[in-house]
Amino acid sequence: MLVCPLTKTRLTLTAGGEELVSTVARLAFPIRRGVPVLSLDEARPLSDEELVAAVPELRGRRD
Repeated sequence: MLVCPLTKTRLTLTAGGEELVSTVARLAFPIRRGVPVLSLDEARPLSDEELVAAVPELRGRRD
């Protein structure tokens, strides 16, 4: 299991398989040549829309 370097919570693979997402930190970490890059410098912040698009099982969920 891979975890977010910031929150230590589980990461979720995007539907396309190109990023790992921390739903708690709202960050997407790239996967390059099959290797996850879990550096905060390489992570990109996610808007609400991007988060739901990246992790479809979040649709309709209220936190």
